[in-house]
Parts: sequence; C-alpha cells; structure tokens
Amino acid sequence: MHFPQFLRIERDGPRLARHTVVHMRDPGFWMELAPDAAAPDRVGQGVLKRICVPNSWAGDYEKYFRLVGAAQQFFVASFGASEPHPALRRAGD
Repeated sequence: MHFPQFLRIERDGPRLARHTVVHMRDPGFWMELAPDAAAPDRVGQGVLKRICVPNSWAGDYEKYFRLVGAAQQFFVASFGASEPHPALRRAGD
C-alpha cells in the first residue's frame, strides 16, 4: 500500500519509543500511537494514545473515521521491511 499523505515520526523516550503519525495534507492532523504488545506481531493496529485534529472537524465524523483508519493502516505498514540506506559520508572522511 502507498501512503504519500502520511509520515511516521519515531522518538526515543526514557522508557518507550513514541510514534507519531502525521497527516500532511488538508485537513492536517496527528496522532500518537504505541505498538500493541499483546498482538502476535508485537505491533497490531497500534494503541491510540493521543489525537489532535483541527476544530473544523467538529461534526464531520465520517471523514475523521476514514482518515484515522488510514493512519492506523499506515502505522502498521511502516513497520514492514525497511529499505537499505546508503552509507553516510561525513565531511572530513
């Protein structure tokens, strides 16, 4: 699946990594998810921790439901096989 409108940001915390999925197009929103430790693959659909949506979403729950579902699908897909990264060259090497 191709998800060009989403971006996942992973930040290391003192106990657990924090995963934020950002919707880059209008209407922009973000949600914080945690991998589901009880799921067989240790990721599952993700456990929703926090969501931030614009005020203009009030009452438009169908759009909200579709985009949050797509964000969860992106979250699961983003844990798939990663692509190999080229070696970094630093100045002076």
